[in-house]
Amino acid sequence: MPLQPTRRDFMKSATAATVATAVIPAIADEKKKKKPLFKLSLAQWSLHRAIFGGKIKNEDFAKVTKEEFNISCIEYVNQFFKDKAENMDYLKDLKKRADDLGVKTNLIMCDGEGRLGDPDNAKRTQAVENHYKWVQAAKFLGGHSIRVNAASAGEYNEQLELAADGLSRISEFAAKHDMNVIVENHGGLSSNGEWLSAVMKKVGMKNCGTLPDFGNFHDYDRYKGVEETMPFAKAVSAKSHNFDDNGNETKTDYIKMMKIVLKHGYNGFVGIEYEGREKPEMEGIKLTKRLLVNVRKQLSESA
Repeated sequence: MPLQPTRRDFMKSATAATVATAVIPAIADEKKKKKPLFKLSLAQWSLHRAIFGGKIKNEDFAKVTKEEFNISCIEYVNQFFKDKAENMDYLKDLKKRADDLGVKTNLIMCDGEGRLGDPDNAKRTQAVENHYKWVQAAKFLGGHSIRVNAASAGEYNEQLELAADGLSRISEFAAKHDMNVIVENHGGLSSNGEWLSAVMKKVGMKNCGTLPDFGNFHDYDRYKGVEETMPFAKAVSAKSHNFDDNGNETKTDYIKMMKIVLKHGYNGFVGIEYEGREKPEMEGIKLTKRLLVNVRKQLSESA
């Protein structure tokens, strides 16, 4: 006959359960605390001189990113494999190389495919259709978005309407593939944060967003521009050019900028995009990474 549990046994079990109940949330909270405020990716444009110069092949971008910088997320630029968007053998090889290294593709930055806000309807339509293949290529590689440009011409409000039309059409196509279309502040009115945020509101689609770039606001206040475009952000570009003796970027206060980014609840990938000439590309990328890691540490400690 089995022994009946005593009151002491019951009390021990109850105490153990109470302790376990208290410990489990504590462990969960600890894991939550350890989650980084943001993650790092590498924008391929950071190596554009090396790639255009034949020193690095597009196929080796994932390998260089992982082995040289210990970064496991990449952002391609379509200029480096412009004729390969529909070459499945090439894309399969590209994906396998990244997968084998544990490197994730975040997005493809697309240039040279026409103006999505072109005043000529036929040209605007062609520009929209030119991006279809990049949506599909980015999807195959495992990315969540293509970065496009909202280039147009005409008066302020006219460009707003035209860009919204082109972006709406490409976003409708992208939505069928569960993909996003994101716009970078990249010259013209797109470097006006107020205008670009108005375009986003005009489009009004969940899969159409922005990619705020710290350094592409030109004459527009960069902090104001990032503030205005962050509500729609699905990626962020930490543009860097030069650094002072303390390792800080000379034109952008990264602490101030990342506070704006985080304030909007963004905890995704922040892409390193070194575009300077004072340092070699490899060194510039490492300096930008070091700065972002230091900023993340400071902001994590003050949170």
